[in-house]
Amino acid sequence: MSEDSQSQRIAFLGDYLPRLCGIATFTNDLCEAIAAAAPDSDCFVGAVNDRIEGYDYSARVRFELQEKELDSYRRAADFLNFNNADVLCVQHEFGIYGGSAGSHLLALLKEVHMPVVTTLHTVLQTPTSSQRKVMMELAARSDRLIVMARKGAEILRDTYDIPDDKIDIIAHGIPDLPFIESTFYKAQFGVEGREVLLTFGLIGPGKGIEHAIEALSKIVPTHPNVVYLVLGATHPNLLAHEGERYRLSLERLAEDLGVKENVIFYNRFVSLDDLKEFIGATDIYLTPYLNEAQITSGTLAYVFGSGKAVVSTPYWHAQELLEKGRGVLVPFKDPQAIAEGVCGLLNDPERLVKIRHEAYAMGRDMLWPSVAQRYLESFQHACADRKVSPRTAFAGWTLGNRPYDLPELRLDHLVRMSDGTGIFQHAIFNVPNFHEGYCTDDNARAYILCTLLDEIADRSCIKTLENLAASYLAFCAAALDYKTGRFRNFMSHGRVWLEEAGSEDSHGRALWAMGTGAGRSRNDGNSRLAAQLFERGLSVVESFTSPRAWAFTLLGIHEYLRRSNDDPKISAMREILTKKLITLWHQCATEEWPWFEPGLTYDNARLCQALILSGQWMPNKEAFEIGLKSLRWLVSIHKAPSGCFRPIGSNGFYVRNGARADFDQQPVETQAMISACHEAFRATRDPMWSAEAKRTFEWFLGRNDLGIPLYDSKTGGCSDGLHADRISENQGAESTLAFHLSLAEMNYAEHLISEPPVGESTR
Repeated sequence: MSEDSQSQRIAFLGDYLPRLCGIATFTNDLCEAIAAAAPDSDCFVGAVNDRIEGYDYSARVRFELQEKELDSYRRAADFLNFNNADVLCVQHEFGIYGGSAGSHLLALLKEVHMPVVTTLHTVLQTPTSSQRKVMMELAARSDRLIVMARKGAEILRDTYDIPDDKIDIIAHGIPDLPFIESTFYKAQFGVEGREVLLTFGLIGPGKGIEHAIEALSKIVPTHPNVVYLVLGATHPNLLAHEGERYRLSLERLAEDLGVKENVIFYNRFVSLDDLKEFIGATDIYLTPYLNEAQITSGTLAYVFGSGKAVVSTPYWHAQELLEKGRGVLVPFKDPQAIAEGVCGLLNDPERLVKIRHEAYAMGRDMLWPSVAQRYLESFQHACADRKVSPRTAFAGWTLGNRPYDLPELRLDHLVRMSDGTGIFQHAIFNVPNFHEGYCTDDNARAYILCTLLDEIADRSCIKTLENLAASYLAFCAAALDYKTGRFRNFMSHGRVWLEEAGSEDSHGRALWAMGTGAGRSRNDGNSRLAAQLFERGLSVVESFTSPRAWAFTLLGIHEYLRRSNDDPKISAMREILTKKLITLWHQCATEEWPWFEPGLTYDNARLCQALILSGQWMPNKEAFEIGLKSLRWLVSIHKAPSGCFRPIGSNGFYVRNGARADFDQQPVETQAMISACHEAFRATRDPMWSAEAKRTFEWFLGRNDLGIPLYDSKTGGCSDGLHADRISENQGAESTLAFHLSLAEMNYAEHLISEPPVGESTR
């Protein structure tokens, strides 16, 4: 910042109180500390919401963004630019931002004009490829990176090749608490005369509290007056998915071990003032965490800096704070060692007091006023390193520079077309047609859609998606005949199956959906059932003759292998089906007709997509190149003279050396092309493919032969097809799902930080 740093506009981005999480508390405390250190500055906050209704924020919060809504990140960038923020201080944790590995945040950072200083609350030594990609771009778009421990700086340097001169090490801030004896506060909690052990923070399995309770059973025989206080609410995300199962298991454990009179659970998210008193009453603080790779612990910093003795497992932050005898480090998952560490301190009061004094002395450099000054220095450094150009009106808002505007997600018609059995096949206008019943094809597509949307949709839709997904998955489960291993397809409105086995293609689509559920679903029960159905139905595909069934199955195999990438039986089937498609290609393809069959029918691009995926990930160079070559040809012949996308019509299709049918154009063909083009882009990084996906998607919105949109924004439904003179007025399941799957993929591609290509061998 400039020398006039006291009059700057400083924006903070992250979770914020009253949202209940550690990042929210940190953002609040940091903002208030810097506001106090630079009283003439204007400190304000952009809060990240994990629920549609947001929170009752204080006046510090000037703008809000929805965690999973990509456009809200861009609107936030516009707000920051228009309000001339001088510096943006970002709190980064992978889990608090939307998109793959939190990639939504990058959409904001790409558009802001001011210097960015990012505090990294997690630094991963062994990131996934998506996490690495996000971290590298986050580092590139940040002027300074702040970590709270030396280990964090070491990982940034060694794992991400970030230079030391871009990194500031600033301790986690703490409140200024007096150094007093614990007896001062014990009476008000009813624990006077007892030795108090404390663990606090949001409660979840990673805290290792079960090991501390087991250790307690070994402490109590020699220190019967000890009491273990577990302070904090169950983590909101855990509470939403599992309720209080973990906390109840801890309570049962304490009872089984005979220490229930020595354990107190206080299931509240306490205020800072209350927390100070709980810390004041503490004799020994326990952090029995299970994972070494924790670079920051705000709870540890608070208690250590307040002059309390700590017994902790050796996660990275604890190793640094407690080194040189400033605390006691014990092995992970070792109740006996925890007990020995606690008893060793309780049996040696002089050592306990010495550790407390050393911790308190070191903690003086961690007080929020000191930390705030360090942050202001980092801000100044960031501003000095970058000369920020003033906002040049709307120069960066050209269509070439701004992201593509996509329709909003609207699930009304999907819900209207579904009941407790599944999704109906057809509609009369926008009304479900009960007479035509249900089919596995559409329920499989619908289940894929729900699984994809669960990753990117706003939280307001999640409950609806969970309920719909359960119905669609249950339909697919009922469709599988366990004796034959075949999926049935058609069911009447009266829930009577109309055949013993469905088509090969419907079987392949079902496997694709089940592979997607197995590999992506965050619902453990859904994932396990989908995996079971996938495994039961896979073996029969080897005898199939339909190339589309092979392709659908290959797409399902790829999704399934997200769950278990070393399954030899699944990998062997991928090899078999990939070779079948390659063999077809060699038997039929010529320079003039580079295709697998003597005719183009429906879902054509799925063959290309399957080979691009399999060729990339097996790897198989020949499969990869065939996939790209055939897709380039498809793109070239799916284009009208006007330049719009023109899929092969279903009224005759296109036979080699014959006349091509231009109508009726089907949404399912459009969706297949969008998927294949996105896959090609992810594999090659050639922007031509993303441009083709966009051109194809616009077919739904009116860039087609008739200039009429097929997607109905009023109902959320999609027309069944484009005829030579009109669009179909019916909005059935296949067409509506084709649009919404395409929209989901367009949204996904907009923000997804793809895993990098597998290797040059596939190029």
